[in-house]
Amino acid sequence: MNTFGNIFRLTTFGESHGVGIGGVIDGFPAGIALDMDFIQSELDRRKPGQSRITTDRKEADQVEFLSGVFEGKSTGCPIGFLVRNTNQHSNDYENLRTLYRPSHADYTYTQKYGLRDHRGGGRSSARETIARCVGGALAKLALNQLGITIQAYTSQVGDIALENDYRKYDLSVTETNPVRCPDPAKAAEMESLIAEVKAVGDTIGGIITCVIQGCPVGLGQPAFGKLHAALGSAMLSINAVKGFEYGEGFAGVTARGSEQNDIFYNNHGRVDTRTNHSGGIQGGISNGQDIYFRVAFKPVATLLMEQPTVDMESNDTLVKARGRHDPCVLPRAVPIVEAMAAMTILDYYLINKTTRL
Repeated sequence: MNTFGNIFRLTTFGESHGVGIGGVIDGFPAGIALDMDFIQSELDRRKPGQSRITTDRKEADQVEFLSGVFEGKSTGCPIGFLVRNTNQHSNDYENLRTLYRPSHADYTYTQKYGLRDHRGGGRSSARETIARCVGGALAKLALNQLGITIQAYTSQVGDIALENDYRKYDLSVTETNPVRCPDPAKAAEMESLIAEVKAVGDTIGGIITCVIQGCPVGLGQPAFGKLHAALGSAMLSINAVKGFEYGEGFAGVTARGSEQNDIFYNNHGRVDTRTNHSGGIQGGISNGQDIYFRVAFKPVATLLMEQPTVDMESNDTLVKARGRHDPCVLPRAVPIVEAMAAMTILDYYLINKTTRL
């Protein structure tokens, strides 16, 4: 399962300390102008070494397109691309060759495949998400032509949280701080917390909120192709994600149906709803309202402090990671959440075009 999507499909390849990370995109519409500066800017939002609260690893993350592009436009043929790894410190992981790091994929990969790449986690590394950001950037360019926009932001780090209602914030300021939070005061608190846990070799988790605007009515399939299920599956495929909720989510369980129902009304000849507790999706199908959801990320599992574990022979031992690691994944995960949302929406838009004449 290295392929994402149905009609729009992204197949990714590569490992953290291999030659590079790449992918093949199939089913992308022909004739879409590919803004290379925009595509690279999306990778730059994800790349390491952005600030004092991210990993110190320095990578250019420069994308090379190998096929499917001619004179600046998509041809409709498979789009192949590669982002080369240029700054691996594989020796930093040599002490982990025979150990199982707590809460990592080391044990499960070894049991499933009989071996594992211990250098940075190999295929289980979040570096694989580079390919997702390339696919997401292309999907965004296509969605822009349809008037569909996607904006994610950090809404919680540890116990420092924003209000749930995204409409209270100016989301255009999200990129003005390293945490990618639209509330500058809260962003400063979040940044201080992340710096604090980094200083002692620890990590912290949080929540990313995402808003999709301009989505047409009708995306999603009954009964096993519901749009919210597809978005949830996409988000839960991201490293360190532990939870997904859309609309009011878990907070809505304390309300009554009379409070939760989104009442329809005639808005100058157009069917509209007075509220959007449903999060833009009803019956698994988009209803034309804003789609909004929240994604919970656990604290990064790699700690720069000593922890008990076992080795591959089941002997008790201690492990302490070396090298360059993120104390909090959220700032760099914002563009990844957007990318997965963009690819999901484009895929379901293309599916929807096949359901009616």
